[in-house]
Amino acid sequence: MQYTKLGNSDLTVSRICMGCMGFGDAKNGQHSWTLDEEHSREIIRHGLELGVNFFDTAIGYQSGTSEQYLGRALRDFAPKDQVTVATKFLPRTQQEIFFKGTEPKHIQYEKKYIYISVLTPIMTGAILRNYE
Repeated sequence: MQYTKLGNSDLTVSRICMGCMGFGDAKNGQHSWTLDEEHSREIIRHGLELGVNFFDTAIGYQSGTSEQYLGRALRDFAPKDQVTVATKFLPRTQQEIFFKGTEPKHIQYEKKYIYISVLTPIMTGAILRNYE
């Protein structure tokens, strides 16, 4: 595996980032084709064995179950200081989207949710950018 620095941060990440949109409870979200936790864990473990240490997920992927599956797998298979997780947060209401985007209180909520959903703080760093 080849590694690089993530932007101008001090995070060293694999040049391949595993996207996790396909992981999550197929009955709990907008896609019916996502993989269950057992199969998601197999793929995540295999990625780690190949040297992948950079993962991308979002609270919007299957109503947060993608983050939960990823978090539990990383807790079980990888030292928390050796992986980086990129995630996204979303505006909470249509009114916020139209008038003002995401408020700081929701960013704080999302950071807390990410911490809770993965059961252990696996993020080695956080790069937050709010695109309005």
